[in-house]
Amino acid sequence: MPALAALHELTTVVGVVCQPDRPAGRGMRMHAPPVKTAALARGLEVHQPLKVRDGQLEAWLRGRAPDVALVAAYGRILPTGVLGAPAHGCINLHASLLPAYRGSAPIQWALLDGQNETGISLMKMDEGMDTGPVFALRRHAIAPDTNAGQLTNELAELAADVVRHEFLDALAGRLVPAAQDHARATAAPPIERGQLGIDWRRPSRAIANQIRAFAPAPGAYTRAAGKRLKIVSAREGKSASVGEPGEIIVGPSGVEVVCGEGTLELLRARAEGRSEQSARDLVNGRVLTRGARLGGEPGTTELDEEA
Repeated sequence: MPALAALHELTTVVGVVCQPDRPAGRGMRMHAPPVKTAALARGLEVHQPLKVRDGQLEAWLRGRAPDVALVAAYGRILPTGVLGAPAHGCINLHASLLPAYRGSAPIQWALLDGQNETGISLMKMDEGMDTGPVFALRRHAIAPDTNAGQLTNELAELAADVVRHEFLDALAGRLVPAAQDHARATAAPPIERGQLGIDWRRPSRAIANQIRAFAPAPGAYTRAAGKRLKIVSAREGKSASVGEPGEIIVGPSGVEVVCGEGTLELLRARAEGRSEQSARDLVNGRVLTRGARLGGEPGTTELDEEA
């Protein structure tokens, strides 16, 4: 993890707190969080509390007497006791330009909304959801074809740079945190399963943003001949929007789908029970056929088991 690596370069890390190992994948085998793997590779102590409000995390922190806790994408609201356990409190690396996109899914929501800019906020944590004062903002442009996985990696590198250049200044008092304008705040709540199903009645730009926001996982999907089709990458098409929403257009320039407004060019997808393929290969394999309609039940609650 870039931020951990940067912190380890700058100072002594007395321990790393992360989420518990969890089952994932088709075989539901236990997987460690990436930050745990990175911490153990550096010989650092790791703590994985199941709860943050039962006093054990606070006790663990006080037992190690850290000067400060640097938090990044932990995914839980920390209680007062935990926030006050380090001598100088907790400082967070949040993946948005606060007060925009407070919450656990700022990257996905920025892409869903079609934003062309995001960034990293270095902020003093309080008991609210990303409501604390901000030491520094680092802006980052979002390219039109960037998906959530790519943007996550880009912001992780930016966060590491913030650690190297602003974190110690904030800790030493050389940066004065500015209060957020709460009236301008927007929310980035957890992504729900029902948001993954594609409704072809929507405009092509909105669907393209939906696909970007959920790629590579868990993945936006539709149905082709009754089977689930996970769309890995797509972009706004150039064909005239003639036909019913969800109708497949196969031409010399590519494979497109009629939307409520415009068309969407499919680039790569994964059909149920198959590996990821290009849209042209899916046509050749008769998974996609000219004139057929993609669709299903937009807002369905099923997730891709392999995501």
